[in-house]
Amino acid sequence: MIIMKRIQLYAVAVSMLLASSCSKLDNYGAPDSALYGSILDIKTNELVEQDIINGTQIEFLEQGYENPISQYMVIKNDGTYRNNLVFSGAYDIRPVRGNCLPIDMQRIQVKGSTQLDFKVQPYIRVQNVSIQKIGTKVVATFNLEQTVAGKVKKIGLYAHPEPIVGEPVRTVAAEQQINTTTNINTVYRLEIDLPANASLKPGKEYFFRVGALIDVPEMKPNYAKAVRIVI
Repeated sequence: MIIMKRIQLYAVAVSMLLASSCSKLDNYGAPDSALYGSILDIKTNELVEQDIINGTQIEFLEQGYENPISQYMVIKNDGTYRNNLVFSGAYDIRPVRGNCLPIDMQRIQVKGSTQLDFKVQPYIRVQNVSIQKIGTKVVATFNLEQTVAGKVKKIGLYAHPEPIVGEPVRTVAAEQQINTTTNINTVYRLEIDLPANASLKPGKEYFFRVGALIDVPEMKPNYAKAVRIVI
């Protein structure tokens, strides 16, 4: 009995010690700021469209620590980002692994609602886009303005019930491997044959989006805006 009582007292003491330690570790304020902004084309000032899955990310490192750890934010399809749970303080931040030329880290002081836009050079500008239902097909025509040396690997027309449509999120895709440098005057054409794709239901609404992929390390597609069509 004496041994059992000692064990019980020891267990209570350990529990009190752990509770005390946890209260000390959790004695921090909650995130009190928001960080938001846009990825903008440095030439056109238009949003640089993205993939929400495996697309460009925002890397940020909170300063004030000996070895700050990289954290990441996802960028929305339209090229904007937002994080409402950020601690006030200094951060080093940049977009990484994206569909634009890399840019340097920049330091920003985050306090309250803080906006930070990035001006970038996309690898490809998808321009003069027309996506229409013509008869039993959805037809896309467009031009490509390539901004870097190298080859454009492929082009694609993607369909999905949600506006997050893109290369990694599609119900149907019409892709073409081109493996060439492009000319702004060349008109590209891609088609999706509706009767040949049973997953596209007549009378239903779908989003269609054109993209092009440059052949560079960690390549990600560049896009035009998605277009909503009832087929």
